[in-house]
Amino acid sequence: MTTLLYAVLLLAGTGLIAAVVLYAIATKFKVEEDPRIDLVAERLPGANCGACGKAGCRDLAKALVEGGDLVCPVCSNEEWAAVAEMLGLHADTCEIKIPVVRCQGGRLNSIRQTTYEGFESCAYAHSLHAGENGCRYGCLGLGDCTRACSFNCLSMNPETGLPEVNEAVCTACGACAQACPRGIIELRYKHAHEGRIYVGCHTEDKGALAMKHCLSACIGCGKCAKVCPVGAIKVENNLAYIDFTRCTHCRTCVDVCPKHAIVSTRPSDPEPAN
Repeated sequence: MTTLLYAVLLLAGTGLIAAVVLYAIATKFKVEEDPRIDLVAERLPGANCGACGKAGCRDLAKALVEGGDLVCPVCSNEEWAAVAEMLGLHADTCEIKIPVVRCQGGRLNSIRQTTYEGFESCAYAHSLHAGENGCRYGCLGLGDCTRACSFNCLSMNPETGLPEVNEAVCTACGACAQACPRGIIELRYKHAHEGRIYVGCHTEDKGALAMKHCLSACIGCGKCAKVCPVGAIKVENNLAYIDFTRCTHCRTCVDVCPKHAIVSTRPSDPEPAN
């Protein structure tokens, strides 16, 4: 009985000493966290989408409090202004982005030349297959982007065979763009009032070959670049590209494009059916 009592007392004493040591260590190395982190995190959308480059909204909040030069592409201007006020910063307008699909080929504007029968994956098909219409740059239509989206913002249009974006729920996390093996999906400023203007084509083939694959392909004629009053359009590798950070939405380029390869959307307009 005495031996058992001694054993119990020894264990209890060892536990008490260990607790005291751990408490002392925890107190000595305790890291005080700025209380503003939780306050800022509460004002962020809470989507934890990673569009800002951080693991989640709280991670972004911590970086902002510590002086990081970051923005939340999902925040509304009101939300961002509230965050800036908390941190004593000037609230520059936070430009919200949205994915656009730079391909209008699909089933309506191109002719199927082959039939793909294999694993339903764009990444897999890209390594083996040019595409059913023969375009090495166009959308493969196998839905890698829709599966990569955690918010169900993308869906494949059964008529066009191309992905469509639901702007109402999109967080601009960029997962769809990363999943596309051909780089067709791009995040561009949403422009709540002006809409978006972009070249709905990604081919680098020369005009005749590009038109063989798709009726709405960019042929690299350069007419759009010549009429752009602010020099926001450049043509490289037979493909026009509109710099959305410089575009003033005059839509002059839309009118002169002979192949209707430039997509123009306004806030009241639905996304193009491609």
